[in-house]
Amino acid sequence: MNRNRVVAGVVALLSLVGLVAAQRHGALPNEKKMGAYLFVFFTDPTHSLFMATSRDGYTFTAVNEGQPVIAGDTIAEQRGIRDPHIYRGPDGAFYMAMTDLHLFAKQKGYRATTWERDENAYGWGNNRGLVLLRSTDLIHWTHHVVRFDKAFPELKDVGCVWAPETIYDAAAGKMMLYFTMRLGNGRTKLYYAYTDAAFTRLTSAPKILFEYPNPEIQVLDADIIQLPDKRFCLTYVAQEKPGGIKMALSDSIHSGYRYNPAWVDAEPGACEAPNMWKRIGEDKWVLMYDVFSIQPHNFGFCQTTDFATFNDLGHFNTGVMKATNFTSPKHGTVIQLTAKEADRLERYWKKKEDTRRAGSGRRTAVKG
Repeated sequence: MNRNRVVAGVVALLSLVGLVAAQRHGALPNEKKMGAYLFVFFTDPTHSLFMATSRDGYTFTAVNEGQPVIAGDTIAEQRGIRDPHIYRGPDGAFYMAMTDLHLFAKQKGYRATTWERDENAYGWGNNRGLVLLRSTDLIHWTHHVVRFDKAFPELKDVGCVWAPETIYDAAAGKMMLYFTMRLGNGRTKLYYAYTDAAFTRLTSAPKILFEYPNPEIQVLDADIIQLPDKRFCLTYVAQEKPGGIKMALSDSIHSGYRYNPAWVDAEPGACEAPNMWKRIGEDKWVLMYDVFSIQPHNFGFCQTTDFATFNDLGHFNTGVMKATNFTSPKHGTVIQLTAKEADRLERYWKKKEDTRRAGSGRRTAVKG
């Protein structure tokens, strides 16, 4: 038997055992233990991952002096990442998924062509993979690239796989990955599949998550949360004119979402990448989205208590939401952290910053 397969099988088994044991012993901190927030995002100039923390859910400050915490060219086949999503699993670990895609790879010298493959056949921004990461401390991460054309022969002509997100399907007892996918140069649709316990590969072929009533309209950028009444809330982008955020509800995590024609964002222009998160200790949920129709790009925010009415909170630094040391974030996610988790993350990057400054000072002194 192939040794690599044996090792992979053992890792998956141990991860599954750990997942079950962690659930049984309550490894997932409840909301009463939460005292901070983590915002992960990327930027167009870097195609890399950033992290920002907040204690109040209103003012966010990026760690590592506002520089990337993971360089896209170190983990992605296309040498760049987009659309990072982070999720805390029932085992207490953090699961991050992102698009393996670099829009400017030709300009950067990473490839000779604008896209990996012919745009006429596979469309704008074509790619074939996602990057999966897992961590127990937000600092040290495992990572794996999932190539859809290699994993599933029927998807050898996949045009794009974008904006992956993760959620735990309690009914199935598995981590569920859902994403935007296009076959060839067709229209984008929303799909889902399951991952192995170690978060290294997909264990099921993609299936449709939600069908838009008008098949001529592209849909993308799904985000799912579970409501207090146990229903599931799907926010997504419908590329009408202009494109924006719509919401659908279901009793099932991966099917039965009922179409609602209402728009829920507050933008006059186009926006994308919805992410919904709860304020700690309050019955308030924030809908966050990427407003790419303005220059410079910014994030918009709405808030709801009933998932029927959404109050506009404005953009970063134009309303109550503040970004202290970063600008023009793209397609991100906010999750709750304990104060200890936020402290540990900030201390780690502060130590890195201090070491960097000390090294810079020594080099300057020697040079002088």
